[in-house]
Amino acid sequence: MKHKIIIGLCCGFVIGIIDVVPMVIQKLPWDADLSAFSMWIVCGFFISTSQLKIHPVLKGIIFGFLCLLPSAFIIGWQEPQSLIPIAITTTVLGGLLGYSIKKFDKN
Repeated sequence: MKHKIIIGLCCGFVIGIIDVVPMVIQKLPWDADLSAFSMWIVCGFFISTSQLKIHPVLKGIIFGFLCLLPSAFIIGWQEPQSLIPIAITTTVLGGLLGYSIKKFDKN
């Protein structure tokens, strides 16, 4: 189990960097960057420790949206139009995260 957790955290770290780079370029507030980055690390942990028997890409997308949900209420209340690119990014990166964790975990 320890091996799975490390894989999940490392993959979440990489996906978090991929998500935050465009945010830094856009000069978004640091708290938004930190929120997105930490969401992917948490998501990686949940995906790697979950026992759901579904396709890894779908698992990543589901957990990505579950982890996004609390922030989505705050974001949507202030800037509802920004939820569209966030949903697209979450779908792509969540699927990539689920796939990556499955690929690196040979068990």
